Amino acid sequence: MILGPVSYLDCLVFCVFLTPQLIIHVGLLETVLVVLQCLPFLVFELPFKFIRERYFVGYEKQSPFVQKASPFEDFVVRCVRYAFANIPPKVGRVFFSKSVALPFLRFRLLRHGYLRSPVHWHEFKEKRFKGIWIIKDPMTKPDICVFYAHGGGFSMGSPYFYLEFLLTWLSLLSDSGYQNPAIFALDYTLVPDASFPTQLEEAIAGYEHVLSTVRDPSRICVSGDSAGATIVLSLLLHLANISRHLEKMDSTGSWRLAKPRMAVLISPWVTLVSGKHQNTTSDYLDAGNLHQYARQYAGEKTSVNDPLLSPGNCRDISWWKSATPSRGIFVAYGAEEVFASEVEDLISFLEDNDVKVHSREEKGGIHAWPVACLFLSSSLGDRQKGLKSLVEEIRDNIC
Repeated sequence: MILGPVSYLDCLVFCVFLTPQLIIHVGLLETVLVVLQCLPFLVFELPFKFIRERYFVGYEKQSPFVQKASPFEDFVVRCVRYAFANIPPKVGRVFFSKSVALPFLRFRLLRHGYLRSPVHWHEFKEKRFKGIWIIKDPMTKPDICVFYAHGGGFSMGSPYFYLEFLLTWLSLLSDSGYQNPAIFALDYTLVPDASFPTQLEEAIAGYEHVLSTVRDPSRICVSGDSAGATIVLSLLLHLANISRHLEKMDSTGSWRLAKPRMAVLISPWVTLVSGKHQNTTSDYLDAGNLHQYARQYAGEKTSVNDPLLSPGNCRDISWWKSATPSRGIFVAYGAEEVFASEVEDLISFLEDNDVKVHSREEKGGIHAWPVACLFLSSSLGDRQKGLKSLVEEIRDNIC
């Protein structure tokens, strides 16, 4: 199932779904204040800078992303950049919530002629964790399963916002030759509702559930983007050293679980707080806000520099070798994103110490572009490019 690119009509409908939810969850007064705060940007700054930087600045002086982006991609990313830097997280959380994302997906499906999703998915909830199962045939055991943790700076995001992306990923896995692909998307607790180790405990419990369902760790790929990729790396490090912070964790912390076959990471937030995190003219992330979210995630009892929380700070190569899946780690990231330097440092460190890792850098690319381009790019090839590279990696390593 591959729907068409997001259109200006889709953006308008998204705002229609979003507005009442903001009033319900944020409040009428604060919603109005946020809208008023955004008006100068939307009315003056956005159109002025968009037109000037896109049409009146020489190509060589444009940012690497603008050089390759379509007008629609450029316009949307400018809006997202402003939102990440200026809109409070509790407002951003509503943008990515189930109550907005799910009706929007249903509208998208209806606009493309589907009364219901052509790919089976269902919610799953237990006491320790919750998430979404997406599977081609729910009556048959999967021959490949992706365990996925979404991004959002630990403070925003939900698997419902990623559902179209995951449904498309499942379709491409099926097209690549798998008979019954499946994806389990973890719906972990966001900050400030909870901090570490809650999210890791939920990941452990969710991963154990996937193991018990698939019954073969060699058929499992763990994956995530941004903060979700951080949780996945923490999960791998924990499975290799369950004694670390065991006293802070519930009983899931002592579970001994088999490693997955491989890991596929999209723009991982490998080091939570780093001086190398610098805003770029291309990317939409804001380093200052990211560091604030990171400290909320670490909480008051754990250092934000702890290597279990912040895997880029782990320089124990024996720990990495024990944690790395048998078919290694694949990392996709954008050359222009805020995290690029830290991602490259970790990849170099692992490569230099003979840990199985390889990567794909997108020239001119920004944060989590394999996810974003599915919605924003116009041609089918451009929209599928990032996802297809992930599918090829999985197919090469999990036959």
